[in-house]
Amino acid sequence: MASLMELKEIFRSADAVCFDVDSTVIREEGIDELAKFCGVGDAVAEMTRRAMGGTVTFKAALTARLGLIRPSYEQVQKLISDNPPQLTPGIRELVSRLHQRGVQVFLVSGGFQSIVEHVASQLNIPTANVFANRLKFYFNGEYAGFDETQPTAESGGKGKVISHLKEQFHFKKVVMIGDGATDMEACPPGDCFIGFGGNVVRKQVKEKAKWYITHFDELLKELEER
Repeated sequence: MASLMELKEIFRSADAVCFDVDSTVIREEGIDELAKFCGVGDAVAEMTRRAMGGTVTFKAALTARLGLIRPSYEQVQKLISDNPPQLTPGIRELVSRLHQRGVQVFLVSGGFQSIVEHVASQLNIPTANVFANRLKFYFNGEYAGFDETQPTAESGGKGKVISHLKEQFHFKKVVMIGDGATDMEACPPGDCFIGFGGNVVRKQVKEKAKWYITHFDELLKELEER
């Protein structure tokens, strides 16, 4: 097991950094915001808590939550325009600094492609670097399920994305940053996991993560070390 000092060295010399999105890059949980917008907020928030704690499989939780929400295409678009996701303080500066250093930045999320792409555009992250779940709609815009073939639709999916990135781009060191159990599970194959508690603290992650931060300034300072 790598020591904290070794993890910091991996971060400083990483080829790629993958960020979770909900409660990490943005302040809120996208699916909870969508549920509130569609009038089923409380029931879905409880399911999210259970899913993030790692007590049910991600896919089962996602299926159940979306089955309750049943968002239409119009509702998803209206959510993005009326209540755009709020970036977490410090993330814009951190991503910009990583880009300056030639580090590839990816958003790897159990959230929804349309919302995550909106976040990516604010951070100058190309759409090709977004891995998220895709909602499906009928021709009339009604909810028709989600694309179950996306790796991010399953528990362990974020690790599959990192394996794919290493294979495709021959990255030697990939860092995963996130608040939840699904992020921590991505290392290995990720080389370093950084737990993030700036928006919400997941007890299991805080206790188990060797490196745990509450503000992105802590990572900016690490990059200034060399």
